[in-house]
Amino acid sequence: MTGRYDETEGRGPEEPVVVRDRRRIDPLTGEIRPAAPAAEPQDGPKHAAPAEEATEPEPAAHAGPGLGESIVDDSVSVATGLEKELAERTADLQRLQAEYANYRKRVDRDREQVVVGAKASVVGDLLPLLDDLERAEQHGDLTGAFKAVGEKLVGSLQRSGLEAFGAEGEPFDPSVHEAVQHSTSPDVTGPTVTMVMRRGYRFGERVLRPAMVGVTDHEPGGAPVDPPVGGELPLEGELFDENNR
Repeated sequence: MTGRYDETEGRGPEEPVVVRDRRRIDPLTGEIRPAAPAAEPQDGPKHAAPAEEATEPEPAAHAGPGLGESIVDDSVSVATGLEKELAERTADLQRLQAEYANYRKRVDRDREQVVVGAKASVVGDLLPLLDDLERAEQHGDLTGAFKAVGEKLVGSLQRSGLEAFGAEGEPFDPSVHEAVQHSTSPDVTGPTVTMVMRRGYRFGERVLRPAMVGVTDHEPGGAPVDPPVGGELPLEGELFDENNR
């Protein structure tokens, strides 16, 4: 009688089946699992190591924003705000610099006007002295040491900016001439200064005193006399008749 063959005969004890879940994302919670520690070697029969499972690719460093993330770069907005603030501060600085430059120009101009006004005031007080020196010179009394002192005084005032005007033959200008006498003559072509009673003075562009003058206007002369014919002079009676016409 043939005995029954048992498949379990000749086999050793069966090893328990171990299932390892190497998925990085938990299928129940959807969260990423922490990395599992390396398994320590155990005694027993060695088995061939399973092939390495394909790992999921790491997300790219410059990948697009995820769900719910903002697409605005905070660093760009901060830089834009700093540039705007810097532009505002630069504009304020430029405006202050322009205002300060205008202030300095105005102060310098006012200071110069004050200095010129002070000099003009002092020179104006000396004008009667200059009139006395001029009259003394006209009468021949300006001689010797008195003449030397007078010339030094006049030279110093002229170097400071004093200028005399008002002379015979000048065209009459009502802005600098004060007419106290008027006459007419055919010898002038327009209002002309023919007499100077008091000389005028200016200091820079400021008129300290107008000149006191006599003015002569143009007056048309008599009828012109006909020229002689053939080189002969007209008779005295003819000349009288021509003048009476």
